[in-house]
Amino acid sequence: MKLFMPERVFFEPQSLGYPLGRKLHELFRSRNIEIAVASPGNIAKHMPQADERLRFAWSKNTLVVAVKKGHKLDVCKPSADFEFSLASNCPGSCEYCYLQTNPGCRPYIKVFANLEDIFNNISSHIEENENRVTTFEAASLGDPLALEHLAGSVAKTIEFFGTLENGRLRIVTKYSFVDSLLGLEHHGHTRFRFSVNSRFVIDNFEHNTSRFEERIEAASKISGAGYPIGFVVAPIMLYEGWKEQYSELFEMLGRKINTACSREPVSFELIQHRFTETAKKHILQRFPNTRLDMDESKRMLKWGRFGRYKYVYPKEQAAEIRQTISTLINERFPGAIIEYFT
Repeated sequence: MKLFMPERVFFEPQSLGYPLGRKLHELFRSRNIEIAVASPGNIAKHMPQADERLRFAWSKNTLVVAVKKGHKLDVCKPSADFEFSLASNCPGSCEYCYLQTNPGCRPYIKVFANLEDIFNNISSHIEENENRVTTFEAASLGDPLALEHLAGSVAKTIEFFGTLENGRLRIVTKYSFVDSLLGLEHHGHTRFRFSVNSRFVIDNFEHNTSRFEERIEAASKISGAGYPIGFVVAPIMLYEGWKEQYSELFEMLGRKINTACSREPVSFELIQHRFTETAKKHILQRFPNTRLDMDESKRMLKWGRFGRYKYVYPKEQAAEIRQTISTLINERFPGAIIEYFT
């Protein structure tokens, strides 16, 4: 797929004090892309105000080069011990994205320039954890691989974790831009996970992301480069023919993924489709013709750890999803680890 290039870029003033900020400023200046220096509070003032769809489209073509502040990292259960961000949001427009709820009003894309500070903070958290093996999720708030051709942050982070005796990196992506990562000295300290789904879900709801075959091919390359590999199957949806399409997904994964180069088993994380009232509101504004099934009468309420109720499938349907997908995994990947179903 085509690499992302923003129509406009805002630089927070502090970002220009870091090598990555200066590198990006020079890159976009050389390409005659619109550039402005603006404080965080002023960027939103440039957004179109009248129409939510215009604001969303504007944001998805806007990059902010920012500085990540704060020392305390949030916990990231069940995925990892902690989470940190190389970027927030991404150029993709997945209709169901949970980020519709969190930064819903300002969905522009950020990349963080102060990698040195981020790495020092990670080292500090490992020390505070009495130097036990500590896992860190790098893609909770966005997909940094979508920006790797611009920032190179993922490669630097993989190499940094390769030097850490007690640090392990987890990263998940919907993008296939992995060629620059294949020769890195990762030392098996980065588990690379691909967000995968059926053709129906990818084709209808995951706009501006790598396609079904592209993700599987990228996963094949990563597994061949010796990375521990995993898959996030999310969001799993119920629709006519869903079992047949998910069967196709796992049949292709089983044929393409060579796990012989990795000393660790393949991991799977299974997440059923869910939505909140706030997310549904934003989704219907931004995608008025969406085919997402968000009929509350067909769902049950579940309390989320971010202080919101979310609508999930009823228990019987959720159990069927779990059983079906787990069986497909066990058939194609004996010895795989299913980390959780939620």
